[in-house]
Amino acid sequence: MKNIAPDLQAHLDEGTTSLAWCWRIARADGTSFGFTDHDRTLSFEGTDFEPESGLTASEVRSGSDLSVDAQDAEGVLTSDRITETDILDGRWDNAEGEVWRVNWADPSQRVLMRRGAIGQIRRGRLAFVAEVRSLAHVLGQTVGRTFQATCDAALGDARCGIDLEGSTFKGAGAIIDLLRDRAFTAFGLGSFTAGWFNFGTVEWTSGENAGRRTEVLGHDVTDGIAVLTLLEAPVRPIASGDAFTIRAGCDKRMETCGAKFANTANFRGFPHIPGQDAVLRYATKDGGHEGSVL
Repeated sequence: MKNIAPDLQAHLDEGTTSLAWCWRIARADGTSFGFTDHDRTLSFEGTDFEPESGLTASEVRSGSDLSVDAQDAEGVLTSDRITETDILDGRWDNAEGEVWRVNWADPSQRVLMRRGAIGQIRRGRLAFVAEVRSLAHVLGQTVGRTFQATCDAALGDARCGIDLEGSTFKGAGAIIDLLRDRAFTAFGLGSFTAGWFNFGTVEWTSGENAGRRTEVLGHDVTDGIAVLTLLEAPVRPIASGDAFTIRAGCDKRMETCGAKFANTANFRGFPHIPGQDAVLRYATKDGGHEGSVL
């Protein structure tokens, strides 16, 4: 139940109201935005809520159970603050959002309707619809470890313990030529063998994608020149000369953990867990009961 200040309640009781929606959104990169469906700028709590931002709101939907309540904010892609490229680039994913109901004649009269996160974003040719999810969506996230044969730690985190900032697992290079939209040749990686950066990450340090990170699908070497294939093509185009930092990857297998990283003691999987085809096995004197593929 919302606690409404007496002055705002008095305004609501008048029958004729001057109310507007305001959204405050803080992206994961630290950039904050304020939007309103009113026709002039509203300001409170250190944020300017700009009009003509292309945002209009649906009704606020709430339930008494633990389902995720949501509200849709619809807008046009021509806004100079909400671009199609940023949406595709994931810069709005999981952004923190606040939805306010404000008396535009006196912004001190306001009530916080919802605090949550930006959820699904549906795009069309000229418009988008962003879902503002309530905090209940956190209850639907998986918590705890996964019981599986492969490692469930992220390479380089505290549970893994590998230092990816060392020269053994980190390199720097730049694009020589583009082969496809997500494949290119690069110099600066001549000391690394083919496959060393498979499943690793590329962090761009120059060019239009500077500051963004993407995964590496393949790493080959041809005549001493590295050939890198990314899992997905960057949203913004890459070009010859774009510099990057690249870090080694791991396929999460016990064999790789020992041979590549000498880190078997920190392996966070269960390599001897029975496989999916264990129900088809039968007892034999030769063993073969460790759960490997038939």
